[in-house]
Amino acid sequence: MFFWFIATSIWSVWFVFRDPKFDYRLLAIAALVPDFVDGLRGAVGPMHSVVTSISVLFCIMIATAGRRPIRQRLLAIPIGMFMHLIYDGAFTDTKVFWWPFTGTALSNKSLPSIDRGLVNLPLELFGVIACIIAWRYFSLSNINNRHAFFKRGELQRATKSI
Repeated sequence: MFFWFIATSIWSVWFVFRDPKFDYRLLAIAALVPDFVDGLRGAVGPMHSVVTSISVLFCIMIATAGRRPIRQRLLAIPIGMFMHLIYDGAFTDTKVFWWPFTGTALSNKSLPSIDRGLVNLPLELFGVIACIIAWRYFSLSNINNRHAFFKRGELQRATKSI
């Protein structure tokens, strides 16, 4: 699962915040991190816990006190991690979702992305289509818009209709 997490995270955050200065690159990367990190151990783990996302948010808030521009940029990381939990359905497994409050032993269950099996195909297809729509919606074929996205993570809504 790759495009599913990228597209759903970007579209969700865009529709909620509509902030063109938000770093959507960091958001997309952070939305992939939980499966990547927990995938290294071959089972669902701490990255699929809401406690981990909250801890990352807390650390960023403390570390960036008084430095609003960097805080604004780094907040994309925990938000992306939260988006992953939502779109992965991590909340359906209480023991994992609330780790370590439900016990400190790590689960041996496979990642939700693996457990879904062939259900991932339509989700990933949806993600690809949503990324294509985003490309058009944010006019990323325009060199200036593409440059703003790849250099600063910014997305601007296209001025003409799709």
